[in-house]
Amino acid sequence: MDRKISSFLFLFVFVISALFLSYSCTPPKTEPVRPVKIADGDIDPANWGKAFPIHYDLWKKTEEPTEAGKSKYKRGFDTDKIIYDKLSEFPFLSLLFNGWGFGIEYNEPRGHAYMVIDQIDIDAGRIKAGGVCLTCKSPYATKLEKEMGIDYYKMPFKEVLAKIPEQFQKLGVACIDCHNNKDMSLNISRGFTLNAALKDMGVDSGKLTRQEMRSAVCAQCHVTYNIIKDQEMKSVGIYFPWQGSTMGKISIENIVKRVRSDPSVLEWKQNVTGYKMPFIRHPEYELFSYNSVHYKAGAACADCHMPYTKVGTYKVSNHRVTSPLKTDLRACVQCHSESPEWLRAQVESIQDRTVSLMIRSGYATATVAKLLEKVHTTQAAGKTIDTPLYDKAKDYYMEAFLRLNFIGAENSVGFHNPAEALRVLGDSLAFAGKSEALLRQALAKAGVDVPIKVDLEMNKYIEGRGEKKLKFNPSVEIKDPFGVQERF
Repeated sequence: MDRKISSFLFLFVFVISALFLSYSCTPPKTEPVRPVKIADGDIDPANWGKAFPIHYDLWKKTEEPTEAGKSKYKRGFDTDKIIYDKLSEFPFLSLLFNGWGFGIEYNEPRGHAYMVIDQIDIDAGRIKAGGVCLTCKSPYATKLEKEMGIDYYKMPFKEVLAKIPEQFQKLGVACIDCHNNKDMSLNISRGFTLNAALKDMGVDSGKLTRQEMRSAVCAQCHVTYNIIKDQEMKSVGIYFPWQGSTMGKISIENIVKRVRSDPSVLEWKQNVTGYKMPFIRHPEYELFSYNSVHYKAGAACADCHMPYTKVGTYKVSNHRVTSPLKTDLRACVQCHSESPEWLRAQVESIQDRTVSLMIRSGYATATVAKLLEKVHTTQAAGKTIDTPLYDKAKDYYMEAFLRLNFIGAENSVGFHNPAEALRVLGDSLAFAGKSEALLRQALAKAGVDVPIKVDLEMNKYIEGRGEKKLKFNPSVEIKDPFGVQERF
């Protein structure tokens, strides 16, 4: 009898265990599609959310702050809506960007939900570009550009914004920006920018693979772009400076060559030098796709920034788009066997080196800018400056500035392509050093004594921001992790 009971109990436990294991090993289901028809051109995310409520709820979470301390250099904002001021973190930018909006207010970006909100809240100098500033920030951009033509670019920002239905004027990136409403396939909505740029490189966007599209939809916005100006400095167009590049090889050298050869994209005047300047903005796709380890391995932006997550019993792509650091490296452990702690240390090690070299390059470039200012005051005083030395120094300065600008504006602090980030900053530092040497020669020939350490007059540029200085938080200068900064 005891043997029968024991056998029964063993069989019972075995069956229950088998059922439990069978359930726990069953892959989570993908979210079912609700029988909701999404109308063509429907921009309202709430209507898309009726078909995909889990994705919609995750997308809504981009409004929420991320937990503080998860990322060493990209801190985001916390529950008190603290926003980090890049001009206080890297003071040399206050000097180099002095002359337009970025020199007055330049903050760390918040989540996608704040794309238009942050644009509205910033200094008025940043919205003189007109409606073009909505190109990456509003899902209405494509519709407005098609309907308004050149007026989309030329009209004042707030007048173009007013053409968007009031309830959607602060809406950032939405479902329609990335998806086809019929079958949810990935879709490039910004044909007038990204498709045109791909065509310039000989790429047919209609033939991109699904994995390539998982980066391409991000490349509609996470790229650098140039605003074309007319003789009255009114915006009349926009393009990505990829002409002459090829897919997977959009180099900084070619970008610099493109923007320096086009007078129509000299958007602002740098006060310290008096030069009309181009600008480089958030080139995440360009840096990542330029022969990086992850790009060559076939990874896409969505693999790291929108990894699959489990919500209840469903497996979905996480539409709370954010840094892998903010989600405890869950995206990374999909491919890497190391612990999240080890991976985080690797990320921070890469970013420490990038920041260290960026600080050195930044102060070296700022020093050149002040020497150029001294050259100009020397000329104004009637003294002659050696023209060949000056011309070469100016050329090197522009090369240094744009390379520093490229890595400083890129939002991964070098992680998207560590080797390339260090190469670009190393070249920036080298160009700045050559320019400084030539300017010292030119000033010496003019009888001007230049001190070993040039006074950057940093307080003048930081304090000159007025009420915009530290508007959101008491940011402090980020120090060189390797302690070399004090020598600059």
